Amino acid sequence: MRAAATTGRWGKSRRRLAVAFVPGLALGIVTAARETLAAGFEPTVPAAAAAPGDPPAGMAWIPGGEFSLGCADPRRLPFGGSDPMADARPIHRVKLSGFWSDVHEVTNAQFAAFVTATGYVTVAERPPRAEDFPGAPPENLVAGSIVFAPPAEAVPLRDDSGAAHLRWWSYLPGASWKHPTGPASSTEGRDREPVVHVAYADAEAYAAWAGKRLPTEAEWEFAARGGRSGAVYPWGDEFRPQGNWMANTWQGRFPVENTAADGFAGLAPVGRYPANGYGLFDMSGNVWEWCSDWYRPDTYARAARRGVVLDPAGPADSFDPQEPGQPKRVQRGGSYLCSDQYCSRYIVGTRGKGEVSSGTNHIGFRCVKDP
Repeated sequence: MRAAATTGRWGKSRRRLAVAFVPGLALGIVTAARETLAAGFEPTVPAAAAAPGDPPAGMAWIPGGEFSLGCADPRRLPFGGSDPMADARPIHRVKLSGFWSDVHEVTNAQFAAFVTATGYVTVAERPPRAEDFPGAPPENLVAGSIVFAPPAEAVPLRDDSGAAHLRWWSYLPGASWKHPTGPASSTEGRDREPVVHVAYADAEAYAAWAGKRLPTEAEWEFAARGGRSGAVYPWGDEFRPQGNWMANTWQGRFPVENTAADGFAGLAPVGRYPANGYGLFDMSGNVWEWCSDWYRPDTYARAARRGVVLDPAGPADSFDPQEPGQPKRVQRGGSYLCSDQYCSRYIVGTRGKGEVSSGTNHIGFRCVKDP
């Protein structure tokens, strides 16, 4: 589920909510549905070149090659949700050079090392500037971020105002990567959990310090697919093969009850679920991950007209018809809040979007590195 508040609700971009939520698909995908989803996909053709030497610490080699980018209409699938995901079509061919990818999302411990070394202050920790919020009372210009809090009882997931998500999201002063669920919380004992409440600039700053960069959308999807073509998930076509949980998503009635049947009601430490074919963890669920591309719903339609493009970097600008004028970058992979009751973007080819100065307690990132 991806929710986005309008400008007036949060005051400006970072006081708003631009997030995508992805549901947890249940049970297996039947053969007929699998064939429907696979329609339009051609085989992935990985590059023949071997990895250029030993991998950097905590990274895996992604060989690049040619593959089909995108997703068929998930409404045709059992537990695929009600969103047609039109921005993930048409499915089209892309060719990529090889690259290194972090095997898991950047953790609290890794981000803390960056902050210690540089003194960096994240967007969520900076008080909003009065010039950016004309007329706002000084007492409202308080640093903080957006936090999920389940309502006390069942609520409509959609309404005519487009603001149903405000029933379970709120701007919380004092929330930040150091205090993921509010000022009274901390990351003590959570070193292996993915860092959250990172705006796009925060993720870019970490990547530059680490000698890496954020992945393009095409790189992220190629890596997530792990060499498979047209699979529903990074690990295959069944949500729970042989009854095993493969990702951290939502179980129960969203947003009021998460039964935590997969082992975690909130964030999971990285690497707790099986890796995909390239040795990457948590490419579905846990936290949304920033990509470097600007978001536009017509990106794929434009790209398909250009034929097979090498190393596409996305459009030159951003446009979201739901919130014109709000710059957004692509996010991928879904989060622990994903449920087919609201949005099924844990399906590997689907797309999310996030306003660049906003963070939440289910948005993180991983990095890549050129050889």
